[in-house]
Amino acid sequence: MKDSEVKMLDENDHIFIKALSDLGMSRNAATTMAYLMTVDEASSQKIEISTGLRQPEVSLAVRLMHNQSWISVRSEKKPGKGRPMKIYSLATPVDEIISYYENKIYKESQATISAIKKLKVMSKQVSLIPSK
Repeated sequence: MKDSEVKMLDENDHIFIKALSDLGMSRNAATTMAYLMTVDEASSQKIEISTGLRQPEVSLAVRLMHNQSWISVRSEKKPGKGRPMKIYSLATPVDEIISYYENKIYKESQATISAIKKLKVMSKQVSLIPSK
C-alpha cells in the first residue's frame, strides 16, 4: 500500500468557505478552492478525500471553476492500464476571484439602487396627478 500525506481543511478554511458562499459561490466550489489554495495541485480523488465532498460534487465544482478559467487541468498517465488522471491547480490568484465577486455584487447593488430611484420618481409623478 502506498503512503501519502493528505491535507485536511481546518477552521480557518471553513470560515473562508462560508465567506465565499455568502458572496454567491457554491459551497462545493468554495470548498474545492479552499483546498486547492493549500496545495500546489491535486487529483479529484485527493480533493474528495480531503474535503469530504463526493465525486459528483467535486466534478461540478471543478467544471464551474474551469469555465471561469480559475483552475488549470492537466492529465497524468497512471502506470498500467486505465484512463489518465486529471490533476487540478489554481490558475487565477485568489484575490482576482474575490474581486470577481466584489464587482458582481457591486453591479447588482447599482442595478437595485437604480430601480429604487426610478420607483421614487414614478411615485412622485403619480401623486401629482389629481384624483377625481
